[in-house]
Amino acid sequence: MTHPTEHSLVQGGRSAALATACVRGGVAAGLGLGALAVLVTAAWISSPYPDGGPGGALHVASGLWLLAHGVDLVRTDTLSGLPAPLGIAPMLLAALPVWLVHRAARDTLDPGDDGDRPRPSPSGAVAAVAGGYLLVAAGVVVYSESGPLPADLITAGLWLPAVVLGAAGAGVWTALGRPLPGQRQAAAALRATGLGLVTLCGGGAVLAAVSLAWHAGEAQAAFTGLAGEWSGRAAVLLLVLALLPNAAVWGAAYGLGPGFTLGTGVLATPLGLAGDPAVPSFPLLAALPAEGRGTWVHWAAAAVPLAATLVQGWRVGRTAKGWPARDAALTALASAWGCGAAVAVLAAAAGGPLGSGRLSAFGPVWWQAGAATVLWGACLGVPVALTVRAWGRRALRPKPLPLPLPLSVPAPASVPVPASVSASASASAGMGIGEPFDLETQPDAAPDAVPGGPAPQATGTDPGTPAAAATTPPAPTPVPAPAPALDLDLDDDPGYEPYDYLPAAWEPSPPPPDPKA
Repeated sequence: MTHPTEHSLVQGGRSAALATACVRGGVAAGLGLGALAVLVTAAWISSPYPDGGPGGALHVASGLWLLAHGVDLVRTDTLSGLPAPLGIAPMLLAALPVWLVHRAARDTLDPGDDGDRPRPSPSGAVAAVAGGYLLVAAGVVVYSESGPLPADLITAGLWLPAVVLGAAGAGVWTALGRPLPGQRQAAAALRATGLGLVTLCGGGAVLAAVSLAWHAGEAQAAFTGLAGEWSGRAAVLLLVLALLPNAAVWGAAYGLGPGFTLGTGVLATPLGLAGDPAVPSFPLLAALPAEGRGTWVHWAAAAVPLAATLVQGWRVGRTAKGWPARDAALTALASAWGCGAAVAVLAAAAGGPLGSGRLSAFGPVWWQAGAATVLWGACLGVPVALTVRAWGRRALRPKPLPLPLPLSVPAPASVPVPASVSASASASAGMGIGEPFDLETQPDAAPDAVPGGPAPQATGTDPGTPAAAATTPPAPTPVPAPAPALDLDLDDDPGYEPYDYLPAAWEPSPPPPDPKA
């Protein structure tokens, strides 16, 4: 009997994790397809003139699901009998499938509550989730071939894997914490690219909304002319909402300069509308500019890429304050190229053919929009980044130190003296401590008052009697009371003899004078 080793258990756990990820991808594809099937079936049931049975509704749902992934469809029931391509994908319709793939890949690497379960590697998670999703997509492509809107095999082999792999990679990146490249220039370029792209698309949406509001009458007429019953108008309204991101990209391409095509040989730019457009009646297409030369209103659309480029360059310059000028310029140029690549992908998804004749080219041209974005970023974004960097370096420069001022000698601070010490000092000063002691100039001094001794107290005797020193006991308060002033009369003392100076050494006192002399 053999026991499974740790290596075999790990391998088996990873295999199970890969299988689980593949199942997650298939479930994500089924959820997206089922949501569209429910929506299309509800519209078919509510329509007063249903064409075909439930099978036709399911074929339409599968065609719309493939169209949301960028796959071109082919209309076979045309008036001329020739198949006509349908390549404009409603970009809002792609939000649901992309989010489902993103979530499936993120949950594959997210440990959740059970942190001990085996997880595949990031590349394995992307491959497994995308593989399960593409298996279901291949079945949908085969199923659509028998319906009125079969899929174009070339675009199905190109766009469908690209969209699925990109969404799965974004989900794995999110599960890993959205790490950026280790190089600071690459990380700064990616941040500036995202900020510039959001600003550009937001400005394009504003342009489309303003133009649609300006042509509100034509848009309303086109909306009411497409369908008369409420079910048809609801379907048209849903289609308009799904195409709103496309209108934002069209507005951005219009502001960039290249504009967009409205058929073969028809180009709409801020300088004017050249050619004879042949556009179908649709509410969003009512916002297209009129024929003729452009005016200052059309030229004002250039403010959108101008703002996006300024924001992009400001972001790079603010990040590169401490970098060399060469690194800052290369980072700004890299962000311009990154934003140009993203705009080219969005322009390719927002446009496409609507037929095989004059409408074979409809919408922005992807390489023109991308090249214009790179030119805006290189010609304006790089100087703005260098200017912002130079301005920011002013705060990093060390300021010169001020010259030292001549120092003034401060006056000695007065130290607070307690009341007892102050009183003793006052009494000592009155007794002449620290100066030559002269009783002629200080007749009131006591003979037995010596420095450092207790101060004698007056007893209030008459001037004709000798004074007796009395010592007053200290007061029972914590702070001693100041000593009273001395009131002594030593002239009547027979043993007292005044002298003018203190003796430097001991000398015998002279004999007392004879009182009879």
